[in-house]
Amino acid sequence: MATGFAIIGCGMIAGFHARAIKDVRGAKLIACFDMNAASADRLAESTGCKPYHDLDEMLADPKIEVVTIGTPSGAHMDPAVKAAEAGKHVIVEKPLEITLARCDAIIDACRRNKVQLSTIFPSRFHASSLEIKRAIEGGRFGKLAVGDSYVKWFRSQAYYDSGAWRGTWQLDGGGALMNQAIHSVDLLSWFMGPVVEIRAQTATLAHERIAVEDTAMATVRFESGALGVIEATTAAYPGYLKRIEISGSEGSAAMEEEDIVRWDFARPDKRDKLVAEQMQARKSTGGGASDPAAIGHHGHALQFQDVLTAIKKGRAPAIDGQEGRRSVEIILGVYKAAETGKAISLPLAKDPTLAARKIKVQK
Repeated sequence: MATGFAIIGCGMIAGFHARAIKDVRGAKLIACFDMNAASADRLAESTGCKPYHDLDEMLADPKIEVVTIGTPSGAHMDPAVKAAEAGKHVIVEKPLEITLARCDAIIDACRRNKVQLSTIFPSRFHASSLEIKRAIEGGRFGKLAVGDSYVKWFRSQAYYDSGAWRGTWQLDGGGALMNQAIHSVDLLSWFMGPVVEIRAQTATLAHERIAVEDTAMATVRFESGALGVIEATTAAYPGYLKRIEISGSEGSAAMEEEDIVRWDFARPDKRDKLVAEQMQARKSTGGGASDPAAIGHHGHALQFQDVLTAIKKGRAPAIDGQEGRRSVEIILGVYKAAETGKAISLPLAKDPTLAARKIKVQK
């Protein structure tokens, strides 16, 4: 019998969740809920699932075993905790939440209720990401020296004006970093290891009527001693593919979206030909660089499949709650470093409050 899925939050990302669930063997979307009843009705009509207008009623349905959360970022905690308390496994769209306290509330609720929790970071499941991770773990880079991530995307003013929650600390939790670049922040820390120190600057340069940053730059030091750069903006027309570069004493690699564009090592390996043939020959387009809807759902499907496998085998998902919390902490550290003008050490001693954040606006 197929595992029953339900979606909470029926905005744009819900369509990607629905298509991913459809592609997962042994999964079936059977219900959806949104505070806006019309949004739930529209998703139900397009997918054939049952719309609910009462969350508690939906969570009482015993056919539902897994719930995905696609509400605005700062509204993840309440439905995620409710789902866990109802005994449902929980998959939360990135970011897990917008403060560490809210992340911890979700993690704790899932732990107490003995349900699985996963944070959506589909880029980790791409073949190119796995190939770089394999090379790092195999020591092919030698001593890691530099790890950089660049997200130079474009979002129009109309994008921010399209929803009252966009560009707010309360529901977006941040700007170019928290909303767009968090995937690259996650990949960078997955590749390079824990970040222990951050220096940063942020600004709002090209957009109006938003409280958050549209541009951020940070330098980081990893636990290994390696250094790195995190760049993020939604003010770079027309928007370029996100890029990650890893460099070490014996090798370097660069990835643009899902493509490996540089793969250079001092000592050849039998997999190098495979990388050249299968990953350097492709050419990604879009990737959300200028259009938030221009993304694929295959990474989501792979992650949903991993969650189902984790449930059946009784292991943690590949990207659990703690993994999801890590990128949020790094981004909060960037914001705090930008606010104070000082180097910030991780882990954060105290969760920065939303009220304390002040982004410098330049006209």
